Amino acid sequence: MEEEKKVMFHEMELDDRILKAISQLAWSHPTLIQETAIPLLLEGKDVLIRARTGSGKTAAFAIPVIQKILNLKNTSTHQCIRALILSPSKELCGQIASVIGDLTLKCAREVRCIDISSSGDMHIQKSLLSDKPDIVVATPSRALAHLKANSMRLKEDLAMLVVDEADLVFSFGYEDEIKELLSYLPKIYQAVLASATLSDDVLSLKKIVLRNPVTLKLEEPELAPSSQLQHYHLFAEEDDKAAILYALLKLNLIRGKSIIFVRTVDRCYKLKLYLEQFKIGSCVLNSELPAAVRCLSVDQFNRGRYQIIVASDEKALEQPDGGLLAGEEWGKKKKQKSKRKKDKESGVSRGIDFQHVSNVINFDFPLDVNSYVHRAGRTARGNNQGSVLSFVSLREKSLMDAVEEHLSKGFNGEKVLQKYEFALEEVEGFRYRSRDAWRAVTRIAVREARLKEIKQELLNCKKLQGYFEENPTDLAALRRDKALHTVRVQPQLAHVPEYLLPAALKSEAPEPDVDQPAEPVKKRKQKQPANYGSVKRHKYQARQRDPLRSFALKNLKKATPAGDT
Repeated sequence: MEEEKKVMFHEMELDDRILKAISQLAWSHPTLIQETAIPLLLEGKDVLIRARTGSGKTAAFAIPVIQKILNLKNTSTHQCIRALILSPSKELCGQIASVIGDLTLKCAREVRCIDISSSGDMHIQKSLLSDKPDIVVATPSRALAHLKANSMRLKEDLAMLVVDEADLVFSFGYEDEIKELLSYLPKIYQAVLASATLSDDVLSLKKIVLRNPVTLKLEEPELAPSSQLQHYHLFAEEDDKAAILYALLKLNLIRGKSIIFVRTVDRCYKLKLYLEQFKIGSCVLNSELPAAVRCLSVDQFNRGRYQIIVASDEKALEQPDGGLLAGEEWGKKKKQKSKRKKDKESGVSRGIDFQHVSNVINFDFPLDVNSYVHRAGRTARGNNQGSVLSFVSLREKSLMDAVEEHLSKGFNGEKVLQKYEFALEEVEGFRYRSRDAWRAVTRIAVREARLKEIKQELLNCKKLQGYFEENPTDLAALRRDKALHTVRVQPQLAHVPEYLLPAALKSEAPEPDVDQPAEPVKKRKQKQPANYGSVKRHKYQARQRDPLRSFALKNLKKATPAGDT
């Protein structure tokens, strides 16, 4: 059978300004989900998009939104908000706004988009909304707050509603906000739901948001094919995980940008401090960091400032499958509610577009299948290659078996998680170094590291600049306050001596080439034996070597004194 011809962007009856922006982004052809969803949305249908992470869902709904607004501009007589895009995390809201900004590069005056997801001043955002931008990107709670405050009115003019990462909206606790928010919308509007999975939450949201929708459930696995994304597992207990990670990074067995997932925020900082002892730079990302710091960390990682980002995926702890608690912090203790304030509008394993990630390392194995799928979805995005390496302890083996069983269904029963061949005995020397460095990162050191970040955030906070100008003593005290229990960084640990290297990686002296004549060996200059002569001779030689004493002029006649004959 002949393959169906792929529909290109210029064949979708898109505005020339959008096509120019797409060309500038170097998108040569649409992805499968874009090719299918864009024509349906341009027809005005409600669509439920189900496609794997990294398949281009954001552009699949962003392009029709921009096209619809440009069409309405031809007939509309007044400026108003035409599209509302909701997302459960602030990071993803920023990403969506960035994509729309790229796509409206050639029509920025006609189509304006703002992101109000950040927890900034409501009055500042109200003034931005008073200009009535065409597209508003927000989290459900932030959008509802502005609707209640009459900062924006959508009852008459809203044309499109988009809910991205719909399967996370309810799990992030937005069910009540979504239901209340719908009462502020007009009776007739076009709606889009985009999700990586078709969970019960998505089906519930579908009933209250969509009307006679078209469900796009593409026949593709949840993750990239095995030719693009490789999955590996390595059995390792808690003491060996750190040593293996150290060896892999120092021996350059893992190359390119990497995301290392751990289970708790404290382990996030513990691993960062551990890597710092070996001069391996990294940044952390978790829900307890302020939104501005999280966005800065992602931006620095994407720009190449850091090659490694250590992320905590605490969302998996909310409903772990089977109730298995793995890791030294958990043991058999009953999980207690954390007193630390977390940002519910934060997502690490979901939503954030980490660019050019080559490796995902599960330092702590995820507690459910969905968490594994979304962690793995951070790499092999688009047409890029990627790999996932998971450290698995004996207590986590049942979780790995559940993941293997789930993933093999999408690969015709083939085994997905391959064994990573790594001989731990070959790097026995690394274990001694690693064990000392891991134990050096105590709970107090982790606490001090977190306090240091808080102090740095206070110093960088623009809102406190005025306070510090009026109270310079407080600023000086904050700068003088040094951490007492820090991890001592030993410079020699950054270097890996040759005796620690495995036999296969040791540099061997090259054998001489038989065909080429050997170069003659240069004779070393032998040191002349000391000449032990008389004292007078040594003094004479010293005078001769001294230019001030040995200086003499030739052909110079001595003057004769007057009266001499």
